Amino acid sequence: MSKRLADCRIAIVGLGLMGASLAMDLVQRKLCREVRGVARRTATVLEAFFAGAVDLATNDLQTGVMGADIVILATPVRTILDMIREIGPSLQPGTLVMDMGSTKREVCAALDTLPPQVQPIGGHPMTGKETAGFQAAEPNLYVNATWVLTPLPRTQPESIALATELVEAVGAWPIVLPPARHDELVATISHLPYLLAGALVHTAADMAARDATVWDLAAGGFRDTSRVAASDTQMFLDILMTNRVAVLDQVDRFMLHLTDLRARLAAGDEDALRQKLAHSQATRKAWTPRR
Repeated sequence: MSKRLADCRIAIVGLGLMGASLAMDLVQRKLCREVRGVARRTATVLEAFFAGAVDLATNDLQTGVMGADIVILATPVRTILDMIREIGPSLQPGTLVMDMGSTKREVCAALDTLPPQVQPIGGHPMTGKETAGFQAAEPNLYVNATWVLTPLPRTQPESIALATELVEAVGAWPIVLPPARHDELVATISHLPYLLAGALVHTAADMAARDATVWDLAAGGFRDTSRVAASDTQMFLDILMTNRVAVLDQVDRFMLHLTDLRARLAAGDEDALRQKLAHSQATRKAWTPRR
């Protein structure tokens, strides 16, 4: 018989922006029986506990997950892969293991190696900030955010239902996708923009080396298009290295469009340039963000 969220002991491994924000929602809204926080640094463990973000806290991974009904891995992707290999022997039968990583193919393949009595499901909440760490965490981070769930063939319907209950309880919108499709889609709207923002900042820095006044002129347009370049470098290295094929495909597609725009501008073909830019303008205006 499957458990309800209200009866579950939940262990959240990783108390940075994503994990701590989730813990705050679960504790403050009293959504489950117990919230345990697991973090590598003792200072983070103490900070989370005394801030009331978790009911219990530890820096010992095995102790943290032992006896939990739900284990949520909220660390950078390659750390998630390592932790999956570590926690298997400490999990009780029926434990639901979720993750919050930004890529899914390698994570879901690793989740499938967990003991057969464990229930795995991949996850990726489509929200966040360019700032990281416990200090960046905040309640209600997930309200109105899309939260992708990637069940494995072995994941039972009641486990998918429990994961869905958790997602909806913190105000997010669940969507179920296969891992490969998820990775292809987020390469387009998340991972490619990070590379583009980085390239834009490098271009501005090249100009600044010749004329530093460029930084005095930079305003909203530059701020908005370069914002994600300030994101945690190690986190995005993990993302890019575990989604290389899909990201490279989207880089190539972007280069085709940029080359086409350059050719129209170089030719002085105003009508052709207007046509392509008007199409991108209409496409962008037609998209309505959920939040």
